[in-house]
Amino acid sequence: MTGVQHVEYLTDAYGGSGARSVFLGGTLAPTRRLALRWLRRQAHRLADALDPDPRTTHLPAGALRPAPPGAEHAPSQLRFWAADLTYAEDVTDRLATGYPYCFTAREGPAWYRLTARPLFTTARPSHFARSSM
Repeated sequence: MTGVQHVEYLTDAYGGSGARSVFLGGTLAPTRRLALRWLRRQAHRLADALDPDPRTTHLPAGALRPAPPGAEHAPSQLRFWAADLTYAEDVTDRLATGYPYCFTAREGPAWYRLTARPLFTTARPSHFARSSM
């Protein structure tokens, strides 16, 4: 018996440099809109971790330094991407066509990547979904 095709969206965040990459989080979203919401939240989470508000009181003295003018600034790239509705539409349109979406912010050798991919599966018959363990 063949099932109906079902789509979920695998989203993840990675950071790294030329030498290695680190998994920063991921989730399985039931819709492409929820996948986008997760990606946008992660963009803000990463940006805030990399570039906290200077008024924050729990940072050691001298922990924050201004970035040189014109330098790549990953937190700004992440915040800009998360706030731009054109990018949001690009993500959902690309996922709707069955293709993965990837955004990468860079700062020097470091990079931060947000991705979402559609996962096409066969829906389970309803009696499997209700099984108790």
